[in-house]
Amino acid sequence: MAIYICPGCHDRALSDRFLQALELPLDRHIVLPIDTHPPYSPLHVLDFAHQTWGNTIWQQRIFFLSFSAGVVGAIGAARLWRQQGGSVAAFVACDGWGVPLFGDFPIYRVSHDDRTHRESTFLGAGDEGFYADPPVAHLDLWAAPQTARGWWVSQNEERSRRSTAAAFIRHLLQIYGEIL
Repeated sequence: MAIYICPGCHDRALSDRFLQALELPLDRHIVLPIDTHPPYSPLHVLDFAHQTWGNTIWQQRIFFLSFSAGVVGAIGAARLWRQQGGSVAAFVACDGWGVPLFGDFPIYRVSHDDRTHRESTFLGAGDEGFYADPPVAHLDLWAAPQTARGWWVSQNEERSRRSTAAAFIRHLLQIYGEIL
């Protein structure tokens, strides 16, 4: 199992802060290098996975964790990966404004405010999601998910509960066996 981080078009330091906030195991994730692989290109996203994992890629059950422009490339790559017979554990879209999120794997949305979350759900939302309330800046959702307080929402429950973006994402990583 592997975690594939697909950031947006921003400074690498923001992704480093994101990884530190989530305390991800160093040996279990890769980060798309946006200086050589455009995050909005599904073919480039999938190509980097092939370059990194080589022949062992077919043994990987991939947990996609994407942000902003990276959501565009990652959802396309996840669909291509499934069409090629690969396994997708889950897909998390952090602030994937207006990106259709459909696939034959679990999908979750994480949004920097409730408006973005509500307006994007008709494009696919999954059973659970998170939105910041009060709203946070777009880049702050990625750089400091532990400070993005808001609502963990579920289609299966009538009530939402307070949480942080980091706690929501860590929960998903735990239920899919990516972290303990």
